[in-house]
Amino acid sequence: MADQPTTDEKPIHMLGLGLYFDDLSLGQRFRTIGRSIFEADLMTFIGVSGMQEVMFNNLEVIAADAPGGRRFIPGLMALSIAEGLVLGPTLQKTGLAFLNMSMDIKGPVHIGDTIHVDLEVTELRRTSKGARGLVRTRNQVINQLGQTVIEYTPLRLMKARE
Repeated sequence: MADQPTTDEKPIHMLGLGLYFDDLSLGQRFRTIGRSIFEADLMTFIGVSGMQEVMFNNLEVIAADAPGGRRFIPGLMALSIAEGLVLGPTLQKTGLAFLNMSMDIKGPVHIGDTIHVDLEVTELRRTSKGARGLVRTRNQVINQLGQTVIEYTPLRLMKARE
């Protein structure tokens, strides 16, 4: 087939794979692409999670009680979207486990906001077994106004090259 490389062509390198433990250094920083939050995202999250809170799904309650009358999303939903932004480019096929984290919600994420994640590597420890290591990052979820709305510090087990 024309789409398949022949034996005399240069090899094809896979795009979209994650980083290995060995690729990281303390203090290294990354920024994800941005992603806007839509009404459909909120409805899907409510439906999947069963989080039937009137502050998220009742327009009268939102208008009367939400700060500024603006629709905001659950903090766990914002965290889930942030993790989606992080996982693809950094942990695809190299992330082995999400072990723990601390999290601080600093402000709301609203429908119509665009968020990205800034990450900094804060801890690196090679494990005693196998080609893998523990990696902790400080992740800041930042909205389109430059405000940090969530900060969390996941500890992950990642593959090492050797």
